[in-house]
This record gives sequence, C-alpha cells and structure tokens, in this order.
Amino acid sequence: ASFTISLRTVDNITVMIKLRPGVSPSCQIRVKNVIGSELKITPGENVTFTFTCSTPEKYFIMEIQKNIDCVSGPCPFGDVHLYPPGLPRLNRTFIWDVKASTKAGLELKFSTPWLRQIEPGETCPDVVNYNINSCIDTATVNIGTFCRNGSVSRIKLLGGVIMSLHLPWDSPLTTSGFNIANRASIKRLCIIESILKGESSITLMSPNYPLGFPEDELMTWQFVIPSNMRASVFFHNYSLSNCERKEERVEYYLPGSFSNPEVFKLSDSQPANIAGSFNLSLQGCDQDAQNPGILRLLFQVIVQHPQVDENVTHLVDLSKEWNMTVTIHFEGWPSRIPLMSEPICLICKNPRTCDRVLTLVSGAVYKISFLCKDLSRLRITAEKGISCVDIRWCQRKIYSLLVPKVITQLPIRLHKFIWKLLAPDLINIEITSPSLKLQQHVPEQRCNTSYSYSIVSATPETELNVGVFCPGGSIEKIQMRNNITISLKTFGKGFLNESNHQDLKMSFVPHIKDECTFTVSPDPKAKVYLQTPNWPYGLPPYVSISWYVVVPSKQVARLGFSKDRMGIACETGRAYVNIKEETLGAEETVRREDELLPKPRNMYHDFWVNVSNCKPVDKTQLTLQFWVTFADKQIDLGVIIAVVAGAGVLMAIGLTVCCVKKKKKKSQNPMVGVYNPNVNTQVPGKQGLFTKGRKKNESHVYAVIDDAMVYGHLLKESNGLVAPEVDVYRPFDGPIGSLPPSPPPFSFRKDIKRSPNTEEPLPLTDTDHDTYTFAHQKSGQSEDSGDTNEKNNADTSTSLLENKEQDDLVE
Repeated sequence: ASFTISLRTVDNITVMIKLRPGVSPSCQIRVKNVIGSELKITPGENVTFTFTCSTPEKYFIMEIQKNIDCVSGPCPFGDVHLYPPGLPRLNRTFIWDVKASTKAGLELKFSTPWLRQIEPGETCPDVVNYNINSCIDTATVNIGTFCRNGSVSRIKLLGGVIMSLHLPWDSPLTTSGFNIANRASIKRLCIIESILKGESSITLMSPNYPLGFPEDELMTWQFVIPSNMRASVFFHNYSLSNCERKEERVEYYLPGSFSNPEVFKLSDSQPANIAGSFNLSLQGCDQDAQNPGILRLLFQVIVQHPQVDENVTHLVDLSKEWNMTVTIHFEGWPSRIPLMSEPICLICKNPRTCDRVLTLVSGAVYKISFLCKDLSRLRITAEKGISCVDIRWCQRKIYSLLVPKVITQLPIRLHKFIWKLLAPDLINIEITSPSLKLQQHVPEQRCNTSYSYSIVSATPETELNVGVFCPGGSIEKIQMRNNITISLKTFGKGFLNESNHQDLKMSFVPHIKDECTFTVSPDPKAKVYLQTPNWPYGLPPYVSISWYVVVPSKQVARLGFSKDRMGIACETGRAYVNIKEETLGAEETVRREDELLPKPRNMYHDFWVNVSNCKPVDKTQLTLQFWVTFADKQIDLGVIIAVVAGAGVLMAIGLTVCCVKKKKKKSQNPMVGVYNPNVNTQVPGKQGLFTKGRKKNESHVYAVIDDAMVYGHLLKESNGLVAPEVDVYRPFDGPIGSLPPSPPPFSFRKDIKRSPNTEEPLPLTDTDHDTYTFAHQKSGQSEDSGDTNEKNNADTSTSLLENKEQDDLVE
C-alpha cells in the first residue's frame, strides 16, 4: 500500500520516518525509484511512498513535530489536533514545541479522563503517554510523564513548553486530548492542578525527578477536593540539596487555617485529615556551587470519606510507664511496605498529624483517633525495657510481665509485646508462672492458646533461643544467665479475654552455673514433653542445660528419651546426659555422646536431668527431647506381710524382756542405806528456793544402792575420769536439694557407700532402780576446805550412777 503525506507551509509541521533503534534494515522506504531507510517531509511538501515489507510497524517509527511561535506572533490557542491525517500505522510521537515569553504563562488543559503522573521507566497500561517539558530561556525542565485516566486536569507553565504524545501503531486515538490557552505570568516554574472526586489516591513528583529540582525555584500543586472529604499528604521519598541561602521547605494553604501559609520541613510529618481543597508548594534554595546536592520529592495524597468515629478520641495514658514504646502500625510492618494503591488506615495524634505508623513513648498522655474504615488492618507492637541498676534493690523486687490495660483497651489488636530484660554481671534472670505455669511448644505438644511467649537469651557473642512457651503447662520457673528478650505474640482475638489471667513474673537472682535451668512440676495426669533450647538447630558448644522435675510423694515418674543416642560427634570435649534423683544415697546415671541413652526408667523422688554439650564436629547438632509421665505408687503385699511379722517379733521380744526384769527384781537382796555427810542436796542455780542453809536445816540425805553394785574401787582407779568414745568423721555425701547435678567431667563422682565393718555405737543400758544421787569428792580437793568447800559442793560433785554408765561403756 502507498501513503501520501501533504504538509501545508502555514502549519509548520515536519514529519520524520526512521528505523527503530536496534532493528536491522530488512524493510525499506520506496519514494518513486529511490529506496532508503529514512524519510523526512518538511512544510509545503507532498510525498507519496511505500514500504518494501508488509509489516513496517516492526521496523519504523514516526515523529510529527509542530513548531508554534508565540513570541513574534499570535498563538493558535484552542484544541490541539492530530495533524496531518492519513499517516501510516506506525508507532508515532506528536511533538508540539511552543515558544513563549517568560512574562506570560501557558496553560495545558486536559479533557477527561485527565492524566496520572508516573515514575521514570514506568509504562502506561495502554502505552499512550504524555511528556511535558518547560522551556525557560535555554534551560529545559522535565515536568513529568503522564498516563491517561488520572486526576491531573491542568498544568500551568512559565515560558515555553514542549509537549509530546506517544501513540502505539494500533492506537485508535484520533484527538490529542488537550488544548492550549494563554495566561498571565504565574511567577513560578509551574502549577499542577488535580481534581480528586470520591475516595482516591494520587502520586506526584517534583520536576526532573529523580534528578534535582531547579535551584531556587518554586512550584505549586493545587488539589481540588469536595469539602465533605478528607485528604492526607505523605512524603515517601525525598532528598535535600546543600543550601547556601534560604531553606528548602514546603508550604500549605489549608482550609480554615488562621496561619496560612503553614510551613513544614520535608522531614516533618505532613498535614492529614484536611477538609476540602488545599495548595502545596515546594521551595528550593540557593545551592552550594561546589557541592549542590539534589532536591527531589515523591509524595502521595490520599482522599477518604470522613470516618464514622472521626471525632472519637482514645486516651492512651503512658505517664506512669517507664522505658516503654507503643507503635500502632499497618499489618505486616515493618518488613512489608504497603502498595500506594492499597486502602489506607491512618492514626492521628492530633487532627492534622496522622500517619500510617504512629509511635507513642512512655511518660506522656496521648489522645489518638483513627482514619480507617477497617481497624482490623491495624496492629500494636509495644516494647518495654527492665534493667537492674542497683543490685541490692532489684534482687528484692518482683516484676510482673503483663500487658498494660491501656493497650488492651484500644480497639486495635495487639500483635506483639516485647520485654527486654538486662541483667548486670553475676546476676541472672528468673522467669516464673506460679499459677498458669508454662508449656513448651514441641511437635508432640503444640500450643493452642491465643498467645505465646518466645524467650531468647543473648550475649554480644551468642544467642540462645530458649523456646516458645504458652500458658497452661508444667514449667514453674526458668532461670537464665544472660540478657533476656521475651516476646508475647497474639493469635486471633481471644487474647482480649485471656489477657486478664496473665501471671508471668520475673526477678533478678544470684548467679547460676548452667546456661538455663527449668523447674518442672507436671500435672500427674499429663504426659510432659521437654526439649533442649535452640531447637532444631542444636545447643551452642559447651552449653549446659538442667531440668529439675518435681515428683509428688504418692506418685512415681517414668522418664524416657525420644531417641536412642545424642546423635552428635564431638570435636573438642565430651557431651553428657546426667540423671540423678534428689534423695540420700541416690546414684548418678551418666551417658556420653558415644553411648546409648538410658532406657525408660521409674523415678521415685524429685530428680535432675542435665545435658552438657561439647564442641560438635561440622553438620552435627545436639538436640534432645525427653518425656515424663506419672502413675500412683503400688504397695507390695509382701512388704505389708513383712512389716506385720516384724512388728509381732518385736512385741514378743518386748514381753520377754519385761518378764525377765520382774523376776530379777524379786530375787535381789535388800537395799542398804549408807549415810554420806558430804552430799549437797541443793539443785545448782536454785539456792534461792531454800531459806535455810545445809547445816541450819536438819535434813539428812540417804542414797540407796544395791549391795552388789558398789564401785568405790573403780572410782579410785579411774580417779573419777572416764575417757569418751572417739568416732571417725564421715563427710556428707547426700544431695544438696537446690542445685542440679554437676555435669561431668568437672564434678561427677560415684556415691560413697558405707563400709560393712563400720561399728554402730552401743546403746546406753537402762536400770529400773530408784535414781538416788551419790556424790564423791574429786581428787585434789581438801576435805577440810571450810566454808569455801561447802559453797561449791554443787559444782564439784559427780553422779556415781553416771560414772557407772561411763564405765560400762569403757568396758
């Protein structure tokens, strides 16, 4: 097919057909008998041509440029047409180059559906786009690239303009979609007007974006918004230049404001909840000639209907809190950045200061409101720090790890509450759950509550993930050596009801030898699963973990491991599993990493389980899981019979002894009374009870003894002194009760068993005689000591009956 293009001189239009960049010249243009790859038609020419291929749109593009001079003559204002007609179906660009004085202004007015600005490199859905450049003297500024179907209705420019319309070869568009009008000088680079109807969003960029805004320039965006709608401005990307004079800023003309223009820095939170139309201006500065920098801005304006509870404020009183932050944010923050096309939820701390993310700090009181149709899309993340400064004070204090009611009363779902617990050197942290207790989340025993706790123990060098726990288990206490982070994470809406029953507490305690120690008090009817921290990645090297399991007095526990071996090989050191019951004489069971783990066994007393890691070889990790069940203790019938029989034998022996003693007493000789003039009848320390002395009262004391049991000669031989029996000291080898068994090889040893040759001390023999007191004079004491001897009689006398018992022991 042949094409004819006829250009009038007065139209000042030039048509250029040329090869697309990067395409091989396998298709040519034939003009009469001349074949070439390019064709230029100037004003006043009439050219007929054909293509040597059937699909020229694959090889050629076309530019149609119209020059309009508004400086030396009148401007052809009005609708802009796509001229000339009859052009071949090629990808084509219409260019209107309008030259105008800087003392005048040009206005580009777009017909509906108006325009939408896009970022450089972005394409329009229908591949139809407009590119607008402003020409001031010799400088050209790119105002922006726009697609159809938007809210930009007019652009006013200072000086000349170069307007480009890019159409694909198959576009049905036959009109330019805009007209040109003459206006008075606008005294700024440009004014972009946007009309926003209903709920909508628009993204706009500063001229030359992402390159720099012209130095010391001013431009304005005008937003036409119904008075019953609310608009909010958000700066998503900006940078500042290095200013020598003035300051880069944005200025707002807001409806109902008494301080227009309101000036903001680009780093400030921008106005929100604006009722009706407003203007936003960007002002540059005089830049440093050596290092000018770049001023650029990309921002978003969102228009919403007023919310039903727009004027409802929520009081957030953090005045009594300490070292705490509360962040209200959109779902997925901060890892996910919401698309600008998504419906937006705003949090406002005053009528004009709203944002998608709002952080509140402790020590202040806030009144917040929400601009959001669906509050379920918002979340709360809070963080509180607890540290020990004075050891003497913080060791006596118990901290409640509870979510404050000021958070749970908000109509926003709590996503996470984080406690950061910082302990000084030689002080550790203890976590307790006295009533609810904690359940460790393991594959065989999953948490199904509305919230859980993730506990991480951390130092600057290492991090130990202790595990995930939820209420309603068997772990009463967890002691950890390092700084701790506890994260409460919620699931669903049930936390609001369960939050009233939280009982997690923490305190600072003295240093412990293990990295972590658990105290477990299981429900006798439940099967409890416990596993090593850092699951499934394995314990860090040389870390020791202990569990203290409480066994009820009438129960017997059964302990078993979920696998036969530890499953690691050690590069340095040894890995051990220690098991020991908390009872006198209990033996300690120890297994190394190269040995089989113990088979399931019964534990009749409270017991310890300790796991100590070595430095494993590559690709092996120490992960252990064990379980505990309970059953009632069974009393053996044979034991009952043996106890009854033993009691019967003891009763018979007792009756026999009684009969022998009575018979012996009847056969004894009569008692003989001997007068002893040296006896002291006063009880030591009780002299005040008697009003008369020994000589003044006429009392006489007789001691009655068996004539067959006189030991006077023994008293003289022993000089009244009996050597006591000497025993051998035996060290205490029983359990301590509050510490786990020491992990080998540092303190492991077998229990010391008693020697069978150890003699038991002889029992003291009883006598059925009446216990009268004999007194004798100690050696070296004069009989004629006078009054002095008489006063000290109570201190120098010794019971002969006591001496007799001592002599029996010596024999």
